Amino acid sequence: MPEWTVQQLAERAGISGRTLRYYHQIGILVPDRIGANGYRYYGPTAVARLQRILLLREAGMTLSDLSSVLDAEHSVADEIAALEDHLMRLEQDRRSIDRRIESVKHTVQMRRHGRQPQMDMVLEGFNDRYEAEVTRRWGREAFEASNRWWHAKSVTQQRQFQAEAEELLAAWGRLRAAGCEPGGEAAQNHAAAHLDWFAQIPGTPVHDKNADNARAMVLGMADLYAGNSDYHPAFGGKDGAEFAAEALRLYVRES
Repeated sequence: MPEWTVQQLAERAGISGRTLRYYHQIGILVPDRIGANGYRYYGPTAVARLQRILLLREAGMTLSDLSSVLDAEHSVADEIAALEDHLMRLEQDRRSIDRRIESVKHTVQMRRHGRQPQMDMVLEGFNDRYEAEVTRRWGREAFEASNRWWHAKSVTQQRQFQAEAEELLAAWGRLRAAGCEPGGEAAQNHAAAHLDWFAQIPGTPVHDKNADNARAMVLGMADLYAGNSDYHPAFGGKDGAEFAAEALRLYVRES
């Protein structure tokens, strides 16, 4: 059975030997054997797997997603599901890019005619940072509803909403610093205000008054607040985010 060393396979695949060694390190492409001399040797099965890796990487799939696809080789259905999930993400990216293209076209057209572009149109597609997260958690319709609601606002209204959101989250940090307990009256009143804020946003389960889904949404957001360090500064730090998360959990479990 033919075998190739790292250097030989790298040359044929058009990648670096360092990439092959990294793929081995993270476990997505293991050599068939390692010789007494320490060389890695790759056979036909490993080469076929590398071909799939390179095709999926060229399609834009991340290494973490790619790993799940490759691990699903034992089940065609699982592999198809993973690929369809990746396709959905690519389509979401394309829609976001399409909105940005239209925004830039609008700006160019207005400038050519010596006019100021509409500010809400200028921002179209550039503030949809949470599209993938919203779609994954609550579906495409939820994102579309909230997206239409957001872009129907003027820039002034958008800034006001963002300021209110920042104040809502910052208040959690102040409550914790004041020595309040997550289950105490002050924290639970603020948890109610937090849910009222969620209810403003069309497409969310809280807005739609779906009790079971709303509870799941709030618990999911609580986990996100506590577990994702990107959110911590808005709460005044990790401790504030964890305090808010616990108060929200208590609120939905007891309501």
